[in-house]
Amino acid sequence: MVLRIEPEVGVPVDPDASYDDLKEYTEAAANTVKELSEHGLDTEPTKEDKDVAAKLTHAYAQDPEKTSKKVTLKKAATLTPASLVLTNSILTEFGQLVAENAAQIRHMVTNKLILETDNPDPRVRIRALELLGKISDVGLFAEKSEVTVTHQSTEDLRLKLRSKLAKLVNPIEDDAVIIDSEVIDVAEELGVEK
Repeated sequence: MVLRIEPEVGVPVDPDASYDDLKEYTEAAANTVKELSEHGLDTEPTKEDKDVAAKLTHAYAQDPEKTSKKVTLKKAATLTPASLVLTNSILTEFGQLVAENAAQIRHMVTNKLILETDNPDPRVRIRALELLGKISDVGLFAEKSEVTVTHQSTEDLRLKLRSKLAKLVNPIEDDAVIIDSEVIDVAEELGVEK
Protein backbone atom coordinates (compact mmCIF):
# COMPACT_ATOMS: atom_id res chain seq x y z
CA MET A 1 0.00 0.00 0.00
CA VAL A 2 1.29 3.43 -0.90
CA LEU A 3 1.02 6.20 1.62
CA ARG A 4 0.48 9.65 0.19
CA ILE A 5 1.68 12.50 2.34
CA GLU A 6 0.66 16.03 1.50
CA PRO A 7 2.37 18.71 3.57
CA GLU A 8 0.43 21.72 4.72
CA VAL A 9 1.76 24.83 3.07
CA GLY A 10 2.42 27.91 5.16
CA VAL A 11 3.10 26.18 8.49
CA PRO A 12 6.48 27.37 9.76
CA VAL A 13 8.82 24.66 11.01
CA ASP A 14 11.48 25.74 13.45
CA PRO A 15 14.51 23.42 13.15
CA ASP A 16 15.62 24.32 16.67
CA ALA A 17 12.19 23.67 18.20
CA SER A 18 12.12 21.23 21.03
CA TYR A 19 9.48 19.84 23.30
CA ASP A 20 9.69 20.98 26.88
CA ASP A 21 9.37 17.43 28.13
CA LEU A 22 10.56 14.09 26.77
CA LYS A 23 7.22 12.60 27.74
CA GLU A 24 5.39 15.02 25.42
CA TYR A 25 7.76 14.29 22.56
CA THR A 26 7.53 10.52 22.88
CA GLU A 27 3.74 10.75 23.05
CA ALA A 28 3.62 12.76 19.81
CA ALA A 29 6.13 10.42 18.16
CA ALA A 30 4.21 7.33 19.32
CA ASN A 31 1.00 8.73 17.82
CA THR A 32 2.81 9.26 14.52
CA VAL A 33 4.28 5.76 14.62
CA LYS A 34 0.84 4.33 15.36
CA GLU A 35 -0.57 6.08 12.29
CA LEU A 36 2.32 4.90 10.12
CA SER A 37 2.11 1.32 11.44
CA GLU A 38 -1.44 1.14 10.10
CA HIS A 39 0.13 1.70 6.67
CA GLY A 40 2.82 -0.95 6.97
CA LEU A 41 5.60 0.50 9.17
CA ASP A 42 7.35 -2.28 11.09
CA THR A 43 7.25 -1.46 14.81
CA GLU A 44 8.47 -4.79 16.20
CA PRO A 45 11.05 -3.85 18.89
CA THR A 46 14.52 -5.37 18.84
CA LYS A 47 16.83 -5.88 21.80
CA GLU A 48 18.55 -2.59 20.95
CA ASP A 49 15.19 -0.79 20.92
CA LYS A 50 14.41 -2.17 24.37
CA ASP A 51 17.84 -1.11 25.65
CA VAL A 52 17.41 2.43 24.28
CA ALA A 53 13.94 2.71 25.82
CA ALA A 54 15.24 1.44 29.17
CA LYS A 55 18.14 3.93 29.15
CA LEU A 56 15.87 6.83 28.23
CA THR A 57 13.27 6.06 30.88
CA HIS A 58 15.94 5.45 33.52
CA ALA A 59 17.59 8.79 32.72
CA TYR A 60 14.18 10.49 32.72
CA ALA A 61 13.36 8.97 36.11
CA GLN A 62 16.65 10.30 37.52
CA ASP A 63 16.28 13.86 36.17
CA PRO A 64 13.35 14.62 33.83
CA GLU A 65 14.43 18.18 33.04
CA LYS A 66 18.03 17.30 32.19
CA THR A 67 17.04 14.32 30.06
CA SER A 68 14.41 16.36 28.22
CA LYS A 69 17.05 18.98 27.38
CA LYS A 70 19.57 16.37 26.20
CA VAL A 71 17.16 14.60 23.86
CA THR A 72 16.78 17.28 21.21
CA LEU A 73 14.67 16.81 18.08
CA LYS A 74 17.81 15.95 16.08
CA LYS A 75 18.85 13.27 18.58
CA ALA A 76 15.31 11.94 18.87
CA ALA A 77 15.06 11.71 15.07
CA THR A 78 17.82 9.08 15.13
CA LEU A 79 15.74 6.80 17.39
CA THR A 80 13.81 3.96 15.81
CA PRO A 81 10.01 4.05 15.83
CA ALA A 82 9.89 0.97 18.07
CA SER A 83 12.16 2.56 20.71
CA LEU A 84 10.00 5.71 20.70
CA VAL A 85 6.83 3.67 21.16
CA LEU A 86 8.41 1.61 23.95
CA THR A 87 9.70 4.71 25.72
CA ASN A 88 6.27 6.32 25.48
CA SER A 89 4.48 3.25 26.82
CA ILE A 90 6.89 2.94 29.76
CA LEU A 91 6.65 6.64 30.61
CA THR A 92 2.87 6.56 30.31
CA GLU A 93 2.40 3.39 32.34
CA PHE A 94 4.87 4.09 35.12
CA GLY A 95 4.82 7.86 35.07
CA GLN A 96 1.45 8.15 36.77
CA LEU A 97 1.05 8.81 40.44
CA VAL A 98 0.50 5.74 42.57
CA ALA A 99 -2.40 7.45 44.31
CA GLU A 100 -4.26 7.65 41.01
CA ASN A 101 -3.89 3.92 40.50
CA ALA A 102 -4.37 2.76 44.10
CA ALA A 103 -7.99 1.74 43.52
CA GLN A 104 -7.07 -0.16 40.35
CA ILE A 105 -4.24 -1.97 42.15
CA ARG A 106 -6.55 -2.81 45.07
CA HIS A 107 -9.14 -4.28 42.67
CA MET A 108 -6.49 -6.20 40.73
CA VAL A 109 -5.02 -7.73 43.90
CA THR A 110 -8.48 -8.65 45.17
CA ASN A 111 -9.39 -10.26 41.86
CA LYS A 112 -6.13 -12.24 41.77
CA LEU A 113 -6.76 -13.45 45.33
CA ILE A 114 -10.26 -14.54 44.35
CA LEU A 115 -8.77 -16.55 41.47
CA GLU A 116 -6.27 -18.17 43.87
CA THR A 117 -9.12 -19.49 46.06
CA ASP A 118 -9.66 -22.15 43.36
CA ASN A 119 -6.01 -23.27 43.45
CA PRO A 120 -5.57 -27.05 43.81
CA ASP A 121 -2.94 -26.54 46.55
CA PRO A 122 -4.82 -26.20 49.88
CA ARG A 123 -2.07 -24.01 51.39
CA VAL A 124 -2.48 -21.47 48.59
CA ARG A 125 -6.28 -21.58 48.92
CA ILE A 126 -6.17 -21.00 52.69
CA ARG A 127 -3.65 -18.16 52.36
CA ALA A 128 -5.72 -16.48 49.62
CA LEU A 129 -8.86 -16.75 51.75
CA GLU A 130 -7.01 -15.39 54.77
CA LEU A 131 -5.73 -12.38 52.80
CA LEU A 132 -9.19 -11.77 51.38
CA GLY A 133 -10.57 -11.79 54.93
CA LYS A 134 -7.99 -9.21 55.99
CA ILE A 135 -9.12 -6.69 53.38
CA SER A 136 -10.32 -3.61 55.26
CA ASP A 137 -13.76 -3.73 53.63
CA VAL A 138 -14.24 -7.32 54.82
CA GLY A 139 -12.43 -7.03 58.17
CA LEU A 140 -12.96 -10.69 59.01
CA PHE A 141 -9.47 -11.37 60.37
CA ALA A 142 -8.60 -7.82 61.36
CA GLU A 143 -6.61 -7.70 64.54
CA LYS A 144 -8.22 -5.20 66.83
CA SER A 145 -7.08 -3.98 70.19
CA GLU A 146 -9.24 -2.08 72.58
CA VAL A 147 -7.87 0.66 74.80
CA THR A 148 -9.83 1.69 77.86
CA VAL A 149 -9.09 5.18 79.08
CA THR A 150 -10.16 6.07 82.59
CA HIS A 151 -10.41 9.78 83.06
CA GLN A 152 -9.57 11.08 86.53
CA SER A 153 -9.43 14.56 87.85
CA THR A 154 -6.13 16.14 88.73
CA GLU A 155 -7.09 16.19 92.41
CA ASP A 156 -7.84 12.44 92.41
CA LEU A 157 -4.45 11.73 90.85
CA ARG A 158 -2.70 13.92 93.45
CA LEU A 159 -4.42 12.09 96.33
CA LYS A 160 -3.47 8.66 94.95
CA LEU A 161 0.12 9.76 94.40
CA ARG A 162 0.38 11.23 97.94
CA SER A 163 -0.97 8.03 99.53
CA LYS A 164 1.52 5.87 97.60
CA LEU A 165 4.41 8.15 98.52
CA ALA A 166 3.33 8.15 102.18
CA LYS A 167 3.35 4.32 102.21
CA LEU A 168 6.87 4.31 100.78
CA VAL A 169 8.22 6.89 103.22
CA ASN A 170 6.41 5.61 106.34
CA PRO A 171 5.72 1.90 105.90
CA ILE A 172 3.04 0.49 108.17
CA GLU A 173 4.50 -2.09 110.52
CA ASP A 174 1.37 -4.22 110.36
CA ASP A 175 2.25 -5.10 106.78
CA ALA A 176 5.71 -6.38 107.67
CA VAL A 177 6.19 -10.03 108.63
CA ILE A 178 8.69 -10.43 111.44
CA ILE A 179 10.27 -13.85 111.95
CA ASP A 180 11.73 -14.57 115.38
CA SER A 181 14.76 -16.77 115.05
CA GLU A 182 18.41 -16.84 115.89
CA VAL A 183 21.04 -15.15 113.76
CA ILE A 184 22.79 -17.51 111.37
CA ASP A 185 26.35 -17.07 110.16
CA VAL A 186 26.05 -17.83 106.44
CA ALA A 187 29.80 -18.31 105.89
CA GLU A 188 29.93 -20.92 108.67
CA GLU A 189 26.83 -22.70 107.37
CA LEU A 190 28.28 -22.91 103.86
CA GLY A 191 31.70 -23.98 105.11
CA VAL A 192 33.48 -20.99 103.65
CA GLU A 193 36.37 -19.46 105.51
CA LYS A 194 36.14 -15.81 106.34
